[in-house]
Amino acid sequence: MTVHGISDGISPIGAGFSADERPAASAPLAFFASLPVETDFARLADLALYHALPGDWVLGIADIERSTDAIGSGRYKAVNTVAAAVIAALANQLPERDFPFVFAGDGASFALPPDYAETGRAALSAVAGWALEAFGFRLRVAMVPVETIRTRGQDVRVARFAASPSVAYTMFSGGGLAYAEARMKAGEFAIEPATGEAARPDLSGLLCRFSPIPARRGVILSLIVLPAEGADAAAFSAVAADILALAADDADAGRPVPEAGPEQRWPTAGLMLEARTAAARSGRPLWLSTPVVAVRSLLAHLAFAAGIRIGGFEPARYRAELVRNTDFRKFDDGLRLTLDCTVEVADRIAERVGRAEAEGIVCAGLHRQDAALMTCFVPAAGRSDHVHFVDGAMGGYAAAAAMALRKRSRPAALA
Repeated sequence: MTVHGISDGISPIGAGFSADERPAASAPLAFFASLPVETDFARLADLALYHALPGDWVLGIADIERSTDAIGSGRYKAVNTVAAAVIAALANQLPERDFPFVFAGDGASFALPPDYAETGRAALSAVAGWALEAFGFRLRVAMVPVETIRTRGQDVRVARFAASPSVAYTMFSGGGLAYAEARMKAGEFAIEPATGEAARPDLSGLLCRFSPIPARRGVILSLIVLPAEGADAAAFSAVAADILALAADDADAGRPVPEAGPEQRWPTAGLMLEARTAAARSGRPLWLSTPVVAVRSLLAHLAFAAGIRIGGFEPARYRAELVRNTDFRKFDDGLRLTLDCTVEVADRIAERVGRAEAEGIVCAGLHRQDAALMTCFVPAAGRSDHVHFVDGAMGGYAAAAAMALRKRSRPAALA
C-alpha cells in the first residue's frame, strides 16, 4: 500500500495541490510511480495485473512477537499502533511518501529501491527499539533482498488500487512477502532493535483518536485467505473473486466505516498511545508529552464538533475523505478483509472458504467481533492523502492469521 496515488488524476501528495506544486517521482521510485492504478478492487484477484519488482529492491518486514497474547490482554489498539508506526517512521524519512507498503494488523511490510535500503533498515530498527521501550513488545524486523527471494523460488509482484482520488494502496502477490516473513520468524535476515537516541522514530502524523467502530450490519468479520501449498494460482484467484462478490452483497462492499465517519470523543480513545508516539519523536518523558497531546487533541475535537475550518483543515471534507481513504481490503500474498456485514453474509463467506479448503485451494482464518478499530496516518491535516488502517477490535487480523497459519503445512510460517 502506498500513502499516495500517482497518475490518472491521483495526486502524488494529495488533493489540494496544483499540478505545478506536485513534485515528480524521484528516480529511485520512478518504476513504482509508473505503474497503472486500478479502480476496481475485484480486478486485483487477477494475478496478471501484477508487476515484478526490480531485483535490486528490498523487502522490509515487521511482526510483533506473541501478538495474540497482547490482544488477549486487551491491547488491540497498542498492537495496531506499533504496526502502523513502521509505515509512519519510514514515510517521515523519505523525500516522498509514495512507496509500496502493507499494514497487517500486528505487523507491516514495505518494498524499497536500493537507494533507500539503509533508510528502511534504520526505520525498522528504531521502531523495534521504541516498541520494546514504550510497550514491552518484541517487534521482529528484517530486510530481505528481492533477488534472494527469487533465487529461493518465490516472487514479489505489485499492483496499485485507487481507494479514492487522493490515495492508492499497493497489493502484493508472488509469495515473496509470506516467504520473507516466515524466514524472519525462523531467525534469518534479522535487524537488531535500536537503543538510546536511535530508538526515537519520527512518528509525526500517527494518530489513534477515534473510538471503536461498532458493527452496523451485524458483525465485523476479519478474514485472511492464503493459497494452500501447491495450489493453482487461477483456482485461488477464482475463490478470491467469489469472496469479494459475496462481500459486495452488502452496502458499499462491506466497508466498516460509516458515511459520517467514526465517532470521536474526548479524551480520545488513543490519548496515551498518541502521547507515546509524540514522546518517541521529541525525547520528552511521557508525563510531559501527555498534556501536550491532550490539549492538541481537544482542539481537534472542538474543531470537529463545531465544524470549524482552521487554515486548510475542513472537518466535513476530512471526514468524507477519511471514509473513502480507508484501508479495509488488500491482497498481500493472499486476500485480507475487514468487513462490516450481516451474519448471513459472514456465513456464506465461511461456507465458500470451507469448500475451498476442502479442495486444497486455500488456508483461511475468519474471526468475528462486534467492532473495528482505526489507526490513522495524517501527514498534514489540510491535505487529502491521509490514510486510515482498519482492523477488528477484538483479535482482528492477528486472530485470523493465527488460524490460517496453523493450517499451513510449512512450520516455518507459524506465528
